[in-house]
Amino acid sequence: MRVVNVGVLELFTRNHADCRNWFTNWLADVRFATWLVPADLKRRYPNASILSDNVVIFNVRGNTYRLETQVSYRRGIVFIKWIGTHAEYSKR
Repeated sequence: MRVVNVGVLELFTRNHADCRNWFTNWLADVRFATWLVPADLKRRYPNASILSDNVVIFNVRGNTYRLETQVSYRRGIVFIKWIGTHAEYSKR
């Protein structure tokens, strides 16, 4: 998969260094993955929430943070939409 908008993660981890390793591993994993349908993603990330319009919410570091993405399975693209704390996500 190709990951778009990685700069969002880089900016976020400047202030939240405790999740830097998680994102490094997640990026490597996603770039190596081939997700053709949401079930492929769920097999690897069973706690991810798949919403309408192929929006996927990943729980980061025990659900301390939330990563919101949009996946184009057909094109093989994961677009990073938003990252923040669980509390910030709940206020959205």
